[in-house]
Amino acid sequence: MLILGIDTSGKSGGVTLAEAEHADFRVLGSSPIAGGTFSAQLVPTVAAQLQQNNRRVCQIDALAVVSGPGSFTGLRVGLSAVKGLAEVLEKPIVTVSLLEALASLSPQNGQVIAALDAGRSEVFFGVYELQKGAAAVIAEQLLTDHEFLEEVRRSDRAVITSDESVAHKLADARIEVNFTQRPDSTLVAKIGARKLAAGDTTCVEALDANYLRRSDAELFFKGNR
Repeated sequence: MLILGIDTSGKSGGVTLAEAEHADFRVLGSSPIAGGTFSAQLVPTVAAQLQQNNRRVCQIDALAVVSGPGSFTGLRVGLSAVKGLAEVLEKPIVTVSLLEALASLSPQNGQVIAALDAGRSEVFFGVYELQKGAAAVIAEQLLTDHEFLEEVRRSDRAVITSDESVAHKLADARIEVNFTQRPDSTLVAKIGARKLAAGDTTCVEALDANYLRRSDAELFFKGNR
């Protein structure tokens, strides 16, 4: 089964083409995409990966994409591309939360807190039940730095982050944290393969971004004050 993994949620992103069959997962190729170039480079990067691996777009069996949280513009670019491909190819879509992918990298099983810097003195916060690398969501929300630290202090859950700023906040508060590299499109494709096998897919009509935060337009629009 040929899976295309796409991540356009952050300051950088990427595309991964992989084959999955039962428990076997093999990366055929993976390419990074620089932030700020997603709209111009995403489709050409997908085309290049297919060409390099002697595959055609019609051979893609499923699409896995980061649905959030992250950059509003970046997420829209990635999700729009996936919608277009899925509609034309009539293939299933698997959505992957960036927090979910992060939680799956935790060295501890059980309940895990995944945290990412959201800017504006806020943190993207997720609680997951992790078993054998598979993370099931319990809760995801946007917290202020103060709320985040209080939530972690009240909990005995393991904490994992890929952002140095979040790691420093926890270290300053004398809270132990697991630090890892940011999840990439290869991990997105791998999680997508597992979800696909479990039948956890979505359709074009239901595909939506998981921003966790309202846009500036929503925050400052007079009608929402």
